[in-house]
Amino acid sequence: MRARVRVWAEGLVRRAGLSDAGMTTSEYAVGTIAACAFAAVLYKVITSDMVASALESVVGKALDVPF
Repeated sequence: MRARVRVWAEGLVRRAGLSDAGMTTSEYAVGTIAACAFAAVLYKVITSDMVASALESVVGKALDVPF
């Protein structure tokens, strides 16, 4: 019974033209754009003067630790 219902539903979808072809590609494209936007924002934050000075301070303190 389930198999007949599934075949019937697949036939309706096929006839209606409701295919998922290309859906995965568009999802990858949106994900890639979001990742690039996140990388651009992260780059701007890391290269800002405030973050650069904080990183220099942390590295300087780590190098000045007496043994």
